[in-house]
Amino acid sequence: MSEQSFDLEQYNYELPEELIAQEPVEPRDSCKLMVLNRRVKSIEHKVFRDIKNYLRPGDLLVLNNTRVIPARLYGKKETGAKVEVLLLEKNGNDKTWKALVKPGGKIKKGNKLIFEDNLVCTVVEHLEDGSRILEFDDPNFFSKLPRIGEVPLPPYIKKQIDDPEKYQTTYAKNNGAVAAPTAGLHFTQELIDELTDYGVNFTEVTLHVGLGTFRPVKEPDIRNHQIHEEYYTVSKSVLRDIVRAKANGKRVIATGTTVVRTLETIARNPDELAGRTDLYIYPPFEFKIIDAMITNFHLPRSSLLFLVSAFAGRDFIMNSYEIAKEKKYRFFSFGDAMFIM
Repeated sequence: MSEQSFDLEQYNYELPEELIAQEPVEPRDSCKLMVLNRRVKSIEHKVFRDIKNYLRPGDLLVLNNTRVIPARLYGKKETGAKVEVLLLEKNGNDKTWKALVKPGGKIKKGNKLIFEDNLVCTVVEHLEDGSRILEFDDPNFFSKLPRIGEVPLPPYIKKQIDDPEKYQTTYAKNNGAVAAPTAGLHFTQELIDELTDYGVNFTEVTLHVGLGTFRPVKEPDIRNHQIHEEYYTVSKSVLRDIVRAKANGKRVIATGTTVVRTLETIARNPDELAGRTDLYIYPPFEFKIIDAMITNFHLPRSSLLFLVSAFAGRDFIMNSYEIAKEKKYRFFSFGDAMFIM
């Protein structure tokens, strides 16, 4: 299905800044929906809640129930100098975290960083990729995050949102992500209930979205890019749901690239239902589980754009992005949606 191209510039496009969505639409399911049919190469323009017209009773819709944590902290060094910390992921235990710090050059191993609520951490290691390992003095510090931290928005969103829940899916429950699984932001609970009544089945996996999802690819040959790792977990009941759907000739539909990576990881390692995945999907790629995909419009030269190109074909995807620009679709995290079937 996907044209084979390893040239990074084949996944580049120009985007007017005004098409980068700065806030979500209300209600969530009123955003635009571009419907792509891979087989006949057709494109239709709808509203997200119209997705019911493209789903069938018995389809299995897989959601990512990760929840974005208030990972951005503002504090100071013992000298009084201001610092900013972005927590990335746990590093072995609840007190020790991998993080990015600003100003990076001024924060050394052994420095203590002080935050509100009498929270203190020590820089215990400086890693090669520029990140730090921080050890917090309070074993219950995670419970303080909602009071002293803020949900980090992607760097291309310049406008602060009035309600951090707008950057969470309606079904988010497992804390651990530093970015939202944005394809799921379009679902309202009412739409989920309507689809359930119609006969669509829902199941959930967890993949904690990391900051690497925004990292631009710089290698001219995309095969040389080092993909980021992310933690995932899939229950045995989800596996049974997938096997049952496939056996009954029903479609497995991924809500977002994070679900795609998770399910295609366990397709290759069915005995590893939890762990870290560095599955890198680019054309050509053999999809073993996914039959259709809901996704957003992704950054140029990004691994996520490679992934959707592997699923639908590079030429078809890049052409659809040009059409989306002409029709003023909204791009990236708070933007409009695409259904590839």
